[in-house]
Amino acid sequence: MNKTLQVTKYVFADLLSAFLAWGFFFFYRKMTADLFFTNQKEQILLDNNLYLGLIIIPIFWITIYALTGSYNKIYRKSRLGELGQTLLITIIGVTIIFFACLLDDSVKTYHSYYQSFFILFLLQFSLTFLFRFILTSINAYRIHHRVIGFHTLIVGSDKNAIGIYNEIESQLHSSGNKFVGFVNVKNSDTYPMQEHLLYLGNYKDISEIIKYNKIEEVIIAIEPSEHKSIGKIIAELDASDITVKVIPDIHDILLGSVKMTSIFGAPLIQISNELMPVWQRSIKRIMDIAASLFCLVVGSPIYIFTAIGVKLSSRGPIFYSHERIGLHGKPFLMHKFRSMVVDAEKGIPQLSSKSDSRITRFGKFMRKVRLDEIPQFYNVLIGDMSLVGPRPERQFFIEQILRKTPHYRLLHKVKPGITSWGQVKFGYAENVDQMIERLKYDILYIENMSLSVDLKILIYTILIVLQGRGK
Repeated sequence: MNKTLQVTKYVFADLLSAFLAWGFFFFYRKMTADLFFTNQKEQILLDNNLYLGLIIIPIFWITIYALTGSYNKIYRKSRLGELGQTLLITIIGVTIIFFACLLDDSVKTYHSYYQSFFILFLLQFSLTFLFRFILTSINAYRIHHRVIGFHTLIVGSDKNAIGIYNEIESQLHSSGNKFVGFVNVKNSDTYPMQEHLLYLGNYKDISEIIKYNKIEEVIIAIEPSEHKSIGKIIAELDASDITVKVIPDIHDILLGSVKMTSIFGAPLIQISNELMPVWQRSIKRIMDIAASLFCLVVGSPIYIFTAIGVKLSSRGPIFYSHERIGLHGKPFLMHKFRSMVVDAEKGIPQLSSKSDSRITRFGKFMRKVRLDEIPQFYNVLIGDMSLVGPRPERQFFIEQILRKTPHYRLLHKVKPGITSWGQVKFGYAENVDQMIERLKYDILYIENMSLSVDLKILIYTILIVLQGRGK
C-alpha cells in the first residue's frame, strides 16, 4: 500500500474542497451581506481578497487537518469516524475564520453574521466530507475485498492462534489482515500453526522479524499456559510503531475491555499506542521548535560565555558529541558542551560521579546549572529530541539495563528529552542501578504524557537550574 500517495489524495481533496467552499462563500457574502457590492456584481472578480483567500484559506485548513491528525493511519479510517472528525474540525476552523476575517464586515443586519457563519460551515463541511467519504469508501471496498491489506504477524503457534487465523480468514468482509507468518512463545519441534502459516522464529526476535517483513499489525494469540510471557511480548513490541491486538477471554468481554471496531471483524482487544492525542503531540512539537529557536537566538550570549569557559578550563574541543539511542531505537548524535577532559571515555564507556576526576572545574559548574546540556536545543530543533522526555542513553548501558529490566524498551516509544521526570528526581545517574531506579519515573511519565505534565517538569527543571541544585 502506497501511504504517501493516499495521503496526497486526501490533501488534494481537502485543498479542492476548501478552495471551492471559500470561492462559493465569497460570492454569496458579497452578493447578500456586503452593502458595497450589492449592486456591483462585476466588481467581485476584481476584488483581491477573493484571490488572497483562495490561497490562504486552503492552506489554513490543511494545517488544521495535519495538526489534528487527519492524515495519520490513512488506511484505517472509518466513514462514521470521518464524519465526526470532519464535523468537529469544521466547527473549530469556521469559528477561527469567522472571528479573524468576517466579524468586521459591513452588513445589513446582525442576522447576516449568523447566516454567513452557517453558510460557510455548510459549504466547508459538505464539500470536505463528500470528497473524504468517496476516498474512504474506495479504501473500505478494497480492504473488504482483499485487494489491499496490512501485513500481519501472529504471536502464538497452537489452538488459539489457529482459531483466530481461521476466523479472520473466513470473514465475509475482510478486516484487512494479510498474514505473513507466525512466531512461537514456547519452543517445540513442530507447531500446529505451520499447517497454515510460515514459521518466522521466536518472539524474542520479533523486532527484527517486524522490520524484515514490514509488519503493520501483530495479533497476540497465545495459550493460557503462555500468559506469563505476555509482558515480555508487549515490551518487545512497544518500540515498534505497529497496531497490536490481543485475543480476549470471557473475563475481558464481561469487564468491557473488548470494544467493537467492525461489525464483521473478530473480537480483539487493541492495545493503544497513542500516548498523547494528536493535537497535543502537534502542540508539543511546536513548543519544542519555538523554545529551541528562542534559546538558540536569544540565549546566544550564554552560549558564548559557556564556550569561552570550556576553552579556558582545559585543552580540547568546545563541544562533545556522542551517539545516543532515540525514538524507536534509532541512534542519533547528541551534542553537549564538553565538561570532561579530552579522551575521558577512551576504551569502555563510563558513567560519571560527583567525585569524578575527569570532570573539569568549569565542567562541575556547568553540570550544576545544566549549561552543558544547552547545545541539545539544536537536537530538539532538528527533531532528534524533545524538551521533555526520558534521557537518551548509550547502547552499551542500554544492553546492561535490558538484562535486568526489559521494560526499558518502553522508553523508546517517545523522543528522548533535555529534561525528564527521572532527571528532575535523580539528576545524572552514576551507575546502572540508578538508571533502573530512574526508569520507573520515566515509565510513569510515558503512561501519563500530557502538555500539563511537560509544563510541570519544565518548571521544576528551571527551578533546579536557578537554585543550582543540579547533580
